[in-house]
Amino acid sequence: MAGLSDLITGGRPIASHRPWPRLAVDEATWQAVTAQLADGNPTLLGLWGEAAGVHIALCDEAAEAIVVLSLDCADGRYPSVGAQHPPAIRPERAAQDLFGLTPIGLPDTRPWLDHGRWGLSRPLGAAAVPRDPAYAFLAAEGESLHQIPVGPVHAGIIEPGHFRFSASGETVVRLEERLGYVHKGIEGLMAGATLEQGARLAGRVSGDSTVAYALAFARAVEAALGVEMPERAHWLRALMAELERVANHLGDIGAICNDAAFSLMHAQCGILREQVLRASDTCFGHRLMRDRIIPGGVTVDLTLDGAASLRRLVAALRRRFPALIELYDNTASLQDRTVGTGVLALDLARQFGAGGFVGRASGRRFDARRSMRYPPYDRLAFEVPTLEAGDVNARVWVRIREVGQSLDLIDMILDALPAGALRLEVPAAAGEGLALVEGFRGDILVWLRLAEDGRIARCHLRDPSWFQWPLLEAAIEGNIVADFPLCNKSFNCSYSGHDL
Repeated sequence: MAGLSDLITGGRPIASHRPWPRLAVDEATWQAVTAQLADGNPTLLGLWGEAAGVHIALCDEAAEAIVVLSLDCADGRYPSVGAQHPPAIRPERAAQDLFGLTPIGLPDTRPWLDHGRWGLSRPLGAAAVPRDPAYAFLAAEGESLHQIPVGPVHAGIIEPGHFRFSASGETVVRLEERLGYVHKGIEGLMAGATLEQGARLAGRVSGDSTVAYALAFARAVEAALGVEMPERAHWLRALMAELERVANHLGDIGAICNDAAFSLMHAQCGILREQVLRASDTCFGHRLMRDRIIPGGVTVDLTLDGAASLRRLVAALRRRFPALIELYDNTASLQDRTVGTGVLALDLARQFGAGGFVGRASGRRFDARRSMRYPPYDRLAFEVPTLEAGDVNARVWVRIREVGQSLDLIDMILDALPAGALRLEVPAAAGEGLALVEGFRGDILVWLRLAEDGRIARCHLRDPSWFQWPLLEAAIEGNIVADFPLCNKSFNCSYSGHDL
């Protein structure tokens, strides 16, 4: 197929867009690119709308290049990407709910984020129209099938999501998800916000990824304005990102084992996670390091005592974590639940551009830290653990190995941490920027446009869960209903990050 560089000649470049190009294209080019997506290259990074148009972000992984294509929708209609490329279906449904854009040929025209309770349909579009709140789940045909509704309210303090199982006995024939219960209207709140307000909103899209979202937002702003922040801030940002990754992976490993009725691992991993959170609080003044990354730099420095506490943390984890790994790997009853359960096929992982441990456990070797080479990772040596089994066990092992890589990275960052300023003042100016950073779940995309006064005119934030939730539906088919919690936790998709 043609590379992204070939597509650049087929559109009008938008000069204010950085660091990768944005092209205004016609309908013929839009459809030609859509046809190429079906082959899995380029990879669809995101699809989002505005009142007058629609955008797609594409990644040529081999060339490590990104391009945004924009299509004007003068009549509110455009050729559906999802008609040929299923990963685009849910983003197109969401854009239809928010902006009233109609994708012609979309296979599934049901609302997605809009549950008929907003009081105003298509709230970000040019005009509101009535919406029928009725929602029909897809039918499954066959003898002796029954349906099991789960949620949206669940046992425990977790976010809401509805899961509709069609089962034959205990075997899952179809799973259909219904999300959007925690839609917060963040894209609407972003419009007209200051950069300070925008950074706070970005950091609250998904609380367990507050560092990654704040980093992606800050990098998008800095790209839009063409500013380069102090070197020390780059390294401190990476340090926070790796601490966040370790804490979440430890929590996930324990929680997966708990869903397989092995609570000892849950307790022990919980202790280690708590140590990471306390060290983060000691070093950066907040357990989750929220609001510590802003456009232009960071708000807090790492002291010598803080660096020493992180070295002690890394040493403690290296002492205690291997025994837990051995316990996981040598417990037959646990392996019986995780090995061969919830297999995600390699071709589906690639087709959906699945990021993070979901994609890497199914053979997709993509990590934005390495592929997009943003600082300081462009100067750090690390491995991207990748397996091909695609089951719950593989997703656990990718997390285990990533913990080891993150501990090595923390050591390297502390060793190389440069002196200097923490932040610079960003100018109030117009521009457009895009950033792709690696959160613990996978790649997070932020695209924004700044107005002349420096306020946010439009901002779109895309969680990796957008392309992982549909894959959970595929992975659970043929498994028993009792294994759904295990599969679900091994994916650990974000409800809040998806629902915006």
